[in-house]
Amino acid sequence: MTTITPDARFAILDAPSNLGLRPPAPDVVPGCYKAPWALRDAGLRERIGASDAGAVVPPRYVSTWQPGDGVRNGPAIAAYARKLADRVAAIRASGTFPIVLGGDCSILLGPALALREAGRYGLAYLDAHTDFRHLGNSPHVGSAGGEALALVTGRGDDYLVDIGGLRPYVADEDVIVLGVRDDEDLRDVKESGLAHVPAPGIGPGTLDVAREILVRDDLDGFWIHIDADVLDPAVLPAVDSPTPGGLDADGLAGLLRGLLRLPGAAGLEITIFDPDLDEDGTQAALLVDVLASALR
Repeated sequence: MTTITPDARFAILDAPSNLGLRPPAPDVVPGCYKAPWALRDAGLRERIGASDAGAVVPPRYVSTWQPGDGVRNGPAIAAYARKLADRVAAIRASGTFPIVLGGDCSILLGPALALREAGRYGLAYLDAHTDFRHLGNSPHVGSAGGEALALVTGRGDDYLVDIGGLRPYVADEDVIVLGVRDDEDLRDVKESGLAHVPAPGIGPGTLDVAREILVRDDLDGFWIHIDADVLDPAVLPAVDSPTPGGLDADGLAGLLRGLLRLPGAAGLEITIFDPDLDEDGTQAALLVDVLASALR
């Protein structure tokens, strides 16, 4: 593990896991595991003056799955969450702000577990989708990337949602979903009661809503999850499930900047960006611009 530079404000940790996604085509693995390298190559670490916290290497991806098998790569995801949690906790213990480069959305289990072990933390979930699939609203679950929010709020197999007896890692009332726009996801989030602001509703009052959820006396802080598909596919199409109607680059940078200025921001992760769909590197550069703008 790379030593954290004592005077750095940020530390970048790679979480190059694609364990939570289905294969995009037969005999093809999801390319989001390459995202940390693409973002580093586009200059993210230098742009924000971050320490290099190294990488947490994921277990082997297994592509075979059918309904009834449970969660694809489930035991591997649980083991990875434990390792990632330890590394995130070490960064925070150094007094440095962790920036985790994924990977698919299932990497959220690691930071969520680390923060749950430290206290009670909220979650700002910036995503085109709710990732809230569970057996209460679906006939089966398959890929953990599509159930990441359900898992961290305690909905799923015990070996994933109750590591260390800490279920749930995040309470429902401590979550706000920002940018969701898929019709099915909007239905699920409304029925769940989770606080949410759909993409068309994001505007000047959004941070006031987020503050009510995330900045409270009974919370120790909050984590920020950013799925790159919160951006409109006209801006950044290199994602697993592009969905029209998302934010533009300035909109995401402004929203993220506002969240980072709220008291208690404890770290962030970026997920789902797929360099296999970004042959010339322009989309990686755009993501770096967004992150650098917000973090400055």
